[in-house]
Amino acid sequence: MTPTHDATVQGAAPTHDAIILGAGAAGLMAAIRAGQRGRRVILLDHAEEAGKKILISGGGRCNFTNLECRADRLLSLNPHFAKSALARFNQHDFLGLVGKHGIAWHEKTLGQLFCDGSARQIVAMLLAEADAVGVTLLTDARVTEIGHGGGFRVATSAGSFAAPALVVATGGPSIPKMGATGFAYDVAQQFGIRVITPRPALVPLTLAGEDLALAQPLSGVALPCTARAAAGPAFAEAMLFTHRGLSGPAILQVSSYWAAGTPVMLDLLPMQPDPAAALRDAKRARPRAEARTVLAEMLPQRLAAALAARHLPPRPMAEIPDRDLIALAARLKRWAPVPAGTEGYAKAEVTAGGIDTAALSQRTMMATAVPGLFFVGEAVDVTGWLGGYNFQWAWSSGWAAGEAV
Repeated sequence: MTPTHDATVQGAAPTHDAIILGAGAAGLMAAIRAGQRGRRVILLDHAEEAGKKILISGGGRCNFTNLECRADRLLSLNPHFAKSALARFNQHDFLGLVGKHGIAWHEKTLGQLFCDGSARQIVAMLLAEADAVGVTLLTDARVTEIGHGGGFRVATSAGSFAAPALVVATGGPSIPKMGATGFAYDVAQQFGIRVITPRPALVPLTLAGEDLALAQPLSGVALPCTARAAAGPAFAEAMLFTHRGLSGPAILQVSSYWAAGTPVMLDLLPMQPDPAAALRDAKRARPRAEARTVLAEMLPQRLAAALAARHLPPRPMAEIPDRDLIALAARLKRWAPVPAGTEGYAKAEVTAGGIDTAALSQRTMMATAVPGLFFVGEAVDVTGWLGGYNFQWAWSSGWAAGEAV
């Protein structure tokens, strides 16, 4: 798209007070809040139904927020940017909305909240709230042009609309099979707004060479671990071997912090503070035992057998030198594979990077250089941890924009 500044745009009578592009989590919340304030809102989406990503989230049960949500669990070049929106509409506010609609929920682990039933309950709740305040929803409406001058005009396959405010809530390119695109970045470019280079986040990592040779036969094996990228916090959750590398919650978490060419540090025995001592003790207590049998008491059996075959001589414990046991224990506490890459946007739950927060008001989400233009949700350079944090950012940022349009 290219911006237009013509008499037609400037003279176009507003059809609405706000046009919102994208009927996902952030767009729906922005529409609801604007509608509650008496604004005439039209909500447009190119998909055939609203909330498609919500419907597939959390295994179909929608991990709709996290009790522990706070700004330091959201990644951004500006780590303080999300504080204002999160403070003004937080996880407890959204939980109140869920309670208002009688949706049963449960805490799964680590503050993660899920519907007892279906993610469709969350979409139905949002659509009911939007309908109650007069929001007009048009699906299967593809944007063909955005004009600017004395307001915004959006031409779509379903007609043209004009308003003094435009909210872009079209997400990022993660999960392209759901119709996700980089449309928000195109809009930003049209208006001269910087985009931080997008990349897949909360995504499985791929391996190569000897590390891949170890992982492939272990595809499907899961175990608890503590994982950390070179930069970022440590995550104590499960990891999973795949035919291409590593996945599981711990790996998805560190993927958001991982930089190409750097290792991921993995403690495969997080509950065992001194595995070297444990192996030496087992050697003395059970000298005739096979190493893989001893290791299988600490690790999944297939992983234990693979590591024993790879790193220890094929002898009873009594005949294995202590130095070999100590070396294997050190590897188990600090395995540091260097991933070859990620599984890409197709497997990424979210997109890191996006609209530069330096260009936006942290209170309203409006572009400071383009009055009336707002960006919310995943499109912005704010990326949450796994476990409901990205949904809460969508609710909070959408609410902030809806409060301002």
